[in-house]
Amino acid sequence: MGVPAELADRSLAEQHEYLRGRFSRRTMIRGGAVTLGTVAGGVFVPGAAQAATSSASSAAAAPVSATAHIDGALVAPFGRHLSYGDDARTEMTVSWQVAAPVKNPFIRIGASAGELSRKISAEVRALYTPAGVGTSADHTQYYVHAKLSRLKPGRTYYYGVGHDGFDPASPKFASTVGTFTTAPATARPFTFTAFGDQGVSYHALANDSLILGQGPAFHLHAGDIAYADPSGSGTTKDTFDARTWDQFLAQTETVAKSVPWMVSYGNHDMEAWYAPHGYGSQQARFEPPANGPDPENLPGVYSFVHGNTAVVSLDANDVSWEIPANLGLSGGTQTTWFENQLKKFRAAGSGIDFVVVFFHHCAYCTATSHASEGGVRKEWVPLFEKYTVDLVINGHNHVYERSDVLKGEKVTKELPIGGTAYPETDGVVYVTAGAAGKSLYAFPVADTYEGNEKDIDPFASYVTQEDGSKKAVTVDWSRVRYTNYSFLRVDVQPAPVGRTATLTVRGLAETGAEIDRFVVARKVRGRR
Repeated sequence: MGVPAELADRSLAEQHEYLRGRFSRRTMIRGGAVTLGTVAGGVFVPGAAQAATSSASSAAAAPVSATAHIDGALVAPFGRHLSYGDDARTEMTVSWQVAAPVKNPFIRIGASAGELSRKISAEVRALYTPAGVGTSADHTQYYVHAKLSRLKPGRTYYYGVGHDGFDPASPKFASTVGTFTTAPATARPFTFTAFGDQGVSYHALANDSLILGQGPAFHLHAGDIAYADPSGSGTTKDTFDARTWDQFLAQTETVAKSVPWMVSYGNHDMEAWYAPHGYGSQQARFEPPANGPDPENLPGVYSFVHGNTAVVSLDANDVSWEIPANLGLSGGTQTTWFENQLKKFRAAGSGIDFVVVFFHHCAYCTATSHASEGGVRKEWVPLFEKYTVDLVINGHNHVYERSDVLKGEKVTKELPIGGTAYPETDGVVYVTAGAAGKSLYAFPVADTYEGNEKDIDPFASYVTQEDGSKKAVTVDWSRVRYTNYSFLRVDVQPAPVGRTATLTVRGLAETGAEIDRFVVARKVRGRR
């Protein structure tokens, strides 16, 4: 892109300003940028980019297109994906994509496929990528979102999405109707799945297919979602192809159209052109809960509750010493918010038994490409231990690895395959589940997993330091290692007061074979 060398490793905000200055003027001269709301019935730029500069808003909006009045019957929605709202019991956002501008997008919902409601208006977000910023020619993507509220807890709904000329209530398009289920009002057994570092590939598609077969209530994606930016350094040296997101959402639709697809953002998800923090494009594509400390600047930071389990998504780009493009983005507000969430979930009468935290960069991992992130260890690990977090899920390293039970960077309890951890007394278990579809990494020592156990601890690894250096460490906590495609399945079993509730955590290979299994147990203290 001809970026000056002195800008190549600057902050994302500086890179964003440079790219806007270089490409915005050319874009407006070429075709004339439109003002907000003039295309597709209300196109707008994601809030962070809009707030950054007035020129950013007009430059990122889609140029006027000759297809603005295309016959809607010729444009089928695709890439449907769900997300819980702030209250997973009563709120759901349905998102999708269209390949061209359409008029009056909407959603219909109902108790059955043949009884869909009146049209409920949806919101279009156009995302424009000029030639030179990405690796493709000028490209505009149209993302559509419908936020639903006042739903009934634990209820399955039928829904269809459309626009003028494409009505899912019509017999012609009835096959496009899907379903979703809200979180229950009370604690019930359920399953969820998780992984990170997926991208677009045969293995990514295979993992999606296997996940759907688990019947999860929701799925956690621990960052590095599509890999439209293959570099992931968060610098202006990065190049990306926005069209990769079209492929990704089409690939993922098989699961995400019926299973809430809850995302956290990794280093490959920062794209400097769209917003100073790199997340402007993700704010167009996804609509997670907006209950975090700063939804505009930290759109991947939020929490939700499903039955007796609270889930917290964090943005590790904010604390990463290894890839510091967004280091310090929140100014400490994310960690303050996180601790307040933990206090709330651990308060007497909260109804929460388990707290699960997921984010991208690994607190504990020994894979040779990234290993462990010192910024995460310094900022959040003390909170995991103070509030006895039950399970920490990461990506970043393209492997499966699971720790023994840890506290103060020491093993408090060995946790063999099939073992049980008690976080209140033992400590925290960390799982790296980053083998969802991208090319695989390696460990410095041999794999060890169910049916292939090997005891070779201790061995050498490293932790990234604040100055970017790698501190050598000796590891004795790496219990399970597997260098092939895999994901997590977690079965949650509530219990009456005074009895023991459990999380049964399984690592599953792409073949469906079990490579790891352990239990997290907690005595139930009370209910709301």
